[in-house]
Amino acid sequence: MLNIVTLGDERLKKHSILVPEFDGEIQTLTEQMFETMYANKGIGLAAVQVGKLIRLFITHIPNDAARVFINPELVETSLEQGAFEEGCLSIPEVNADVLRPQQLKVQAWNLKGRPFSMDADDLLARVIQHELDHLNGVLFIDRLDPKKRERLVKRYEKVISDG
Repeated sequence: MLNIVTLGDERLKKHSILVPEFDGEIQTLTEQMFETMYANKGIGLAAVQVGKLIRLFITHIPNDAARVFINPELVETSLEQGAFEEGCLSIPEVNADVLRPQQLKVQAWNLKGRPFSMDADDLLARVIQHELDHLNGVLFIDRLDPKKRERLVKRYEKVISDG
């Protein structure tokens, strides 16, 4: 299992680079990421959250297949937006409502190096956007009002210090 990088680690603020090769190393990393995500009861995990600054994330929401997105790009998003409570394995025990587009189209590559595109809505669209943000150095709390973000960071710091 991999260690999850948490709030305060500078890697979470960096842009991830393109995955240059679809090799056994990426396959192994992906398997370890799924194991780590499941052990932490997550539904999405970006490579940067396990210390790898590459454009790769995984998702597995209820009633959907486990998915791998390599070098993903958002093609389009809906004008319709919705607020929904989000959390993050890199900021444990902190949740907040985040406003995001409700539908999207994304293109990426799978583990075999084959390109694909897909439409997503509701929870899957939200998780894809959340994980894509990670690849661009953005955390869900960065999308909040500054005062609310400050309160949540203080709450997180208290959770960490209380152990």
